[in-house]
Amino acid sequence: MNFENNPKKLGFKFPAEWEKQKSIWFSWPHKVASWPGKFEPIPEIFAKIISTICEDEFVNINILDEVMEEEVKRILSKYPSTKNNFALHKIPTNDAWCRDHGPAFLINPKTKEKAIVDWSYNAWGEKYPPFDLDDDVPTKIAQALNVKIFYPGIVMEGGSIDVNGEGCLLTTKACLLNKNRNPNLTQNEIENYLKEFYGQEKILWLDDGIVGDDTDGHIDDIARFTSPNRIVTCVEEDPQDENYKILQENLQQLKLMECLKGEKFHIIKLPMPGVVEFEGQRLPASYANFLITNSKVLVPIFNHQNDKKALAILQNEFKTRKVIGIDCVDLVWGLGTIHCISQQEPEI
Repeated sequence: MNFENNPKKLGFKFPAEWEKQKSIWFSWPHKVASWPGKFEPIPEIFAKIISTICEDEFVNINILDEVMEEEVKRILSKYPSTKNNFALHKIPTNDAWCRDHGPAFLINPKTKEKAIVDWSYNAWGEKYPPFDLDDDVPTKIAQALNVKIFYPGIVMEGGSIDVNGEGCLLTTKACLLNKNRNPNLTQNEIENYLKEFYGQEKILWLDDGIVGDDTDGHIDDIARFTSPNRIVTCVEEDPQDENYKILQENLQQLKLMECLKGEKFHIIKLPMPGVVEFEGQRLPASYANFLITNSKVLVPIFNHQNDKKALAILQNEFKTRKVIGIDCVDLVWGLGTIHCISQQEPEI
């Protein structure tokens, strides 16, 4: 591993999601197979999410071609908030999961530069080929924005990590140590990549993700930083539920973790929305898959009695932002929700 000209050495870092943003990026949905038998409502759900963000923040959307351009314009035209507040980019994709195939934006506070890390992408261990177009997205966006590009040369997805803005990165062993990602790398080697290319100091590991998650345990479905010293983590209260033991173990691990200063994190329990199924398949429904924007927090909800409780907990965590629940019962059939389809671009 040669980290001679790595982002960290040059002064770049991956900022926390609550830091000032310039825009949110999406890849418009078009792969019917990602929502088999249920694709029809998906573009409208994307439009609702995008229009909510457009009320006070710019949105960038990757599209395939002129046909899709007209479709997106037609759908978004129904929402007044989107007028003059979004841009379309002819950057073709295989699928819509921009959190994972999209760019990891870095900032350099000293030089006021922005850069992009183009991690390799293999559709969560080559589960859903083809993924060649998705793999090219970060470089194409970097070229469009005329910013520096870094190539670590290893597989990494945006949903697998979360940072606290003060040097700590949270992830899971189930995902990053999975042999379908980087089988030749040790845990220590992967930690070095995370530190050097995300500009972090300390890597915090949980074990496993929730049942039904085809990403092998992305962190953005189980535990998220809400400030430099606070973490919300999903907890299942039903001992008979498959997620009970997994999430209890994660909770105990989080309670032992320390920030760079050696202080324990404040751990806040976030409920789960029970069992969400479609055609007999357990889906990775989680309130932790929220997106933080400049003035809002968009939270997936599932028509469950815990929806209001989860929204109240997150509103208490984000007192200066408006917490908004978005019905994601249909969206989660694609095995992801709001955070999975979005990627923030920081302001510099």
